[in-house]
Amino acid sequence: IAFSLIEEQEGRRRPLDDYISFVSLLADPRYCGISYEEKEEVRVLMRQDPKFWTYRPMTELMIRAAADDVRFLLYLYHKMMGKLNQRSLWHLAVRGSLYCRCLCCMNDTDFANWPTVPPLPDNLKIGDQFPEEEILSVLDVPPGKMGRVIGRKGASILAIKEACNAEILIGGAKGPPDKIFVIGPVKEVRKAEAILRGRMIDY
Repeated sequence: IAFSLIEEQEGRRRPLDDYISFVSLLADPRYCGISYEEKEEVRVLMRQDPKFWTYRPMTELMIRAAADDVRFLLYLYHKMMGKLNQRSLWHLAVRGSLYCRCLCCMNDTDFANWPTVPPLPDNLKIGDQFPEEEILSVLDVPPGKMGRVIGRKGASILAIKEACNAEILIGGAKGPPDKIFVIGPVKEVRKAEAILRGRMIDY
């Protein structure tokens, strides 16, 4: 979330793909500027053998790679937080709250008793110009329709993300497999909903 907000803050479009490479973050001079060749070596080994991380005892390479994954995280966190302005920090709090709901939501009422999302701070209310309210929408995908929504090699879902200024998350690793989560300004979420529902219709 923070990475996407920094991209937007610096005048770049938010990434359409919600996957962010840890190695790329480390190599980015805005954050670390560190070449992590050993991690690339581990990736090659993982592609060659998907069971790479299951072997015991762990090799020295495995131990170093696992430790590095953790020891750089706090540094990256502080670098990112230092780049976020007040508006982006508020968006981070809101989107973080909404993202958490995606992970455990089974229906629209599952988070009815959750705390409300962080309110807009007074210092961001400047006349009629202030950030739009952001919401979470949960869409149920009928059996057999998820493939149509995602499209070949993800082409369909990427096109929808391109058309809407909203985060679109597919269930599965991020929640129930038969649901799609849309996070963003109300107008953009409603636009995404309409397009997504259109992809689910039988022709």
